[in-house]
Amino acid sequence: MLEPNGPLPPEIYWRRRAIAIGAIAVALLLVLWVAVALIRGGGDDHKSDAKATTSAAGSTNKAAGASSSAPDSGAPKPATSGSAPVSGSAAPVAAAGQCPDQSLAVKVNVGQPTYKTTEQPVFGIVITNISSAACERDMGSGLQLVSVQSLDGQRRLWSSTDCYPDGTPDMRTLNPGQQAAFTVTWSGSTSQPGCAGERVPVPTGPYTVVAQLGSVRSAPEPFNIA
Repeated sequence: MLEPNGPLPPEIYWRRRAIAIGAIAVALLLVLWVAVALIRGGGDDHKSDAKATTSAAGSTNKAAGASSSAPDSGAPKPATSGSAPVSGSAAPVAAAGQCPDQSLAVKVNVGQPTYKTTEQPVFGIVITNISSAACERDMGSGLQLVSVQSLDGQRRLWSSTDCYPDGTPDMRTLNPGQQAAFTVTWSGSTSQPGCAGERVPVPTGPYTVVAQLGSVRSAPEPFNIA
């Protein structure tokens, strides 16, 4: 390098060269620092995106779970049963805290109008909540009483609780108008309380079946054994 007045002294020349090299080094350090800062910043954004995606997926799964939880079947129309309370009935009464008998109606139906002596009649029992509030009641088989009687209702031939007085509890919650349905198959033989005596097939002829829960009794439904 040349100055207007001639060459620089050696000490000035090396001093300026050292300053230039230092400036270049500082510039390189600044460039490296900016690059590292950008890389770190990009990494943090990526982690944030990952967390946001996981959170959104969790919310989606919860929403899907909620939507997949389908409520129970809707309340059918109440069935006309002609049910009436029967005083002094031997059927078990509702436990404390369960819906009262006056909130329920009971209806019984027969699988077919006539059965052969070699067939086993099937009876359907429908219990309906006829109140204006949701109702919880144990409707286990031991609490339902299904009986077969003579056509005039004067003679009882069979009852579902004679030989099987106990049953598994079956707690049901019914909304207003909602129904619970059950089926009972009868062997076609007589029975007595406590399953006492000999059980014999009933003779051919007309009969009626009645269902009862607590003090609520269904209207008798006729059928034939031929």
